[in-house]
Amino acid sequence: MFSNLFNRSSPQEDMKRAKAAYEKVVSLTVDTREARSMRLGMSLLCRAHLDKTFIAGAEKTADWQQISAFAAAKGETPPEMPPASRFQKVKSGKGEVYVYLPEQYVNQAFSLGGRYQTMQITAEQAVEAMQSIANHISNYELGLDKPFQALAFLRAELSADSGDEMGELDDDLEESGEEP
Repeated sequence: MFSNLFNRSSPQEDMKRAKAAYEKVVSLTVDTREARSMRLGMSLLCRAHLDKTFIAGAEKTADWQQISAFAAAKGETPPEMPPASRFQKVKSGKGEVYVYLPEQYVNQAFSLGGRYQTMQITAEQAVEAMQSIANHISNYELGLDKPFQALAFLRAELSADSGDEMGELDDDLEESGEEP
């Protein structure tokens, strides 16, 4: 118990480890059982990261809009939109861990969350675009045969609202393996 108390690492160290873990999995060239297991594990973490980044984009956009409206009412210059983070803290079998994704993916996911929040895109368009990012990470970064599914929570909501139209979209996206 006391060893955990004194051996806690800083968030910066945890983030370095998260980036190193991502880069290690991406650089794997072998196709052993252990390598496949590492790829699958990383895909689950990446899925959680993408989902949280999409949600953060929506939430921060809503907050930014409100702050900007107040600033405009006061005649002040609105602040800049907050940036996306390459690191997200997600729950795993080991508790909460940091997960890293390259900036290009987090910027896309964050932007899509903001565009969804401001109703510039529909839920279906958000799912399709996020799945395209997931396909790219799965196929080209992690080397998986089958991509992980992004925005399962939004897919479930859409399915509940409209029957099973999202099931057809899922099948189409899975077969296409589209690149973002």
